[in-house]
Amino acid sequence: MHQSPSSSAASPAPAPAPRDTAPRALPHRTLAILSIGDELTLGQTLDTNGKWLSARFAEAGVITVERCTVPDDLDAQVQALQRLATKADVIVCSGGLGPTKDDLTREALARAMDDTLVEDPIALAQIEAWYMARGRTMGPLNRLQALRPSRAVALANPHGTAPGIAGRVQHADVFCVPGPPKEMMPMIESQVLPRLMYDQSRSVRTRTLHCFGLAESDLAQRLGSLMDRSRNPLVGTTASGGIISCRLRYEGPGPAAHADALLDETAREIRGIAGEYVFSEGAATLPGVLLEALRTRGHTLATCESCTAGMLAAMLTDVPGSSAAYAGGLVTYSNSLKVQLAGVDAKLLAEGGPGAVSSEVARELALGTLRRLASTHALSITGIAGPGGAVPAAAGRPAKPVGLVCIGLASIDGEASAGAPACEVRTFAFGGDRATIREWASKSAMAMLWQRLIGRRAPLLREVVAEVAG
Repeated sequence: MHQSPSSSAASPAPAPAPRDTAPRALPHRTLAILSIGDELTLGQTLDTNGKWLSARFAEAGVITVERCTVPDDLDAQVQALQRLATKADVIVCSGGLGPTKDDLTREALARAMDDTLVEDPIALAQIEAWYMARGRTMGPLNRLQALRPSRAVALANPHGTAPGIAGRVQHADVFCVPGPPKEMMPMIESQVLPRLMYDQSRSVRTRTLHCFGLAESDLAQRLGSLMDRSRNPLVGTTASGGIISCRLRYEGPGPAAHADALLDETAREIRGIAGEYVFSEGAATLPGVLLEALRTRGHTLATCESCTAGMLAAMLTDVPGSSAAYAGGLVTYSNSLKVQLAGVDAKLLAEGGPGAVSSEVARELALGTLRRLASTHALSITGIAGPGGAVPAAAGRPAKPVGLVCIGLASIDGEASAGAPACEVRTFAFGGDRATIREWASKSAMAMLWQRLIGRRAPLLREVVAEVAG
């Protein structure tokens, strides 16, 4: 049950001039993030603010020590603020600054500070101006948004009606910011980060390299001593959707240039160990990196999909500007369309032939698409995504289980340009449900082309057969 704000919230005292507590003597090094809202604790909304805040403060040299989520409950919020103040130099509290009864952040901060709420006249004027600029009249409930603890200061919010608040609980500086990212992010940049004290003798710098095509345990074994937890820069790995991210972090003495030089050296070592699997650094995605590599070479890509039914094309065209390198695609879900659209020999699909899920058909799909869509490269995918559709062994044909996928890559670039297209087919045995198999097939197809573009071919995870032909 929501608890009602105190009487000080309902009848604010006259506002004294806002004042900060005594200036902080030590630099800010650690951050705690407090995310507020029933929608977060109930799983109705994903907390993307916490992820962004952790990364942004790390760039500024402030490391997150805890991320905490609490419901719209006054006691829970007060207790969280007081507990986090014993662990971190900075607390960023997002959400709960709206005008309704379940927006309790202002009152929670006042109680944690052992303070009372007052109305900030500047904040009130800014809220009124926000409504006037849109030809609207401020409602009476919005007046609550101008409240702040008497020993805190209001933070301007030109992007919404909820001013932020800067106060102090124990020895921790607390910044309460609105929950909507379009309001939270600008406030962090303009109002919060400039207020921090930075340790000029110490640097915290991060770097991320993304890999695809090998298992996380395999990558860790290859990296060996680079993943020693006493090492600086520290190297760790995380896996999501088949993408393995190598996360590098330097934290220690010296200027940023020194830290960057050490990160550069470590990144070079990782690329030397797993370079054929490393596709990007930073925030770039596999489709984005692939399309940019094609564009800079003046190449184009076409796709032909059966079991993925357009998923590969969707991943590629989710990237803004994809039309500069992506020519288009065919979805040949039925055998008849494999023949009509991609020119597959019908004998391959008939009884006695290898069937739709075969390296022979994957090759013809890729070559036919390359010719008919006049692209530099063509990727084809044919397989059994399940949950049904497995084919038992028969005369002249091996069994074809769910997860069996054949991927073809035909190219007319480089050494192939003077003669027949080069064509490569790889066969995979993917696990998981239907969605997982289709996702892995789409990403593996992109990884095949990426390896061709960088000239460093290597087996991909769950690959069982590879064939290369002119």
